[in-house]
Amino acid sequence: MAYVTTSDGVEIFYKDWGPKDAQPIVFHHGWPLSADDWDAQMLFFLSHGYRVVAHDRRGHGRSEQVGTGHDMDHYAADASAVVEHLDLKNAVHIGHSTGGGEAARYVAQYGQPQGRVAKLVLVSSVPPLMLKTEANAGGTPISVFDGFRKALADNRANFYLAVASGPFYGFNRANATVFEAVIDNWRRQGMMGGALAHYEGIKAFSETDQTEDLKAITVPTLVLQGDDDQVVPYADASLLQAKLVKNAKLKIYEGYPHGMLTTHADVINPDILAFVEE
Repeated sequence: MAYVTTSDGVEIFYKDWGPKDAQPIVFHHGWPLSADDWDAQMLFFLSHGYRVVAHDRRGHGRSEQVGTGHDMDHYAADASAVVEHLDLKNAVHIGHSTGGGEAARYVAQYGQPQGRVAKLVLVSSVPPLMLKTEANAGGTPISVFDGFRKALADNRANFYLAVASGPFYGFNRANATVFEAVIDNWRRQGMMGGALAHYEGIKAFSETDQTEDLKAITVPTLVLQGDDDQVVPYADASLLQAKLVKNAKLKIYEGYPHGMLTTHADVINPDILAFVEE
């Protein structure tokens, strides 16, 4: 398996498929998952001639389960370590959920001046800020995230099963078609990672204000989200992203859930491809 060592000595696992001279597409996964969550997208873009790269966030998947650095700054720095190790240029970065926050910070702080980033895609992503504050009245109350932390600490396996079988894919909706294998795969990815990284990651994805990251992004950006996202409310996420990013295109999908990259890959993948090829 392929690893890169970060500046603070952490081993980060990554996948790198496709022609080395093709345009790279870099994928940033959601919490508490791994690069495996991008299977449907990596195979799709690989079949269209792209080089596809994805890594497991520190403490997640096959990356080292370290006790420190579970914050958006380290997430972005680790992504940069993978990009620099592979010397990727003119890349399209695609982030989902927490990975959207990671991708936004990476692009804002590392990718643009060096010409490493061509475009950005944010899918059901957490920026600018999930937490409800005086300045962010539409956010989610801290009690919700405290509940996540308690459920994780009490019984992580049960908590992940509840998330995957319920709000993440919208399987709790009355008309939903439930795919048990998808639930099993979500839970598998979650349990591969470390409990501490996932516990501290809740603070990272919920309390990190990325308003300035979004304002700093100048590359063409595609913002995608479903209006039935029960994990990241779209009115406080994608609608604000499209306003804050200078060169953004927004598409809202009626009835789509947070995990629409899996449940509706047949729609989302071609939409992203069309943006990449513009």
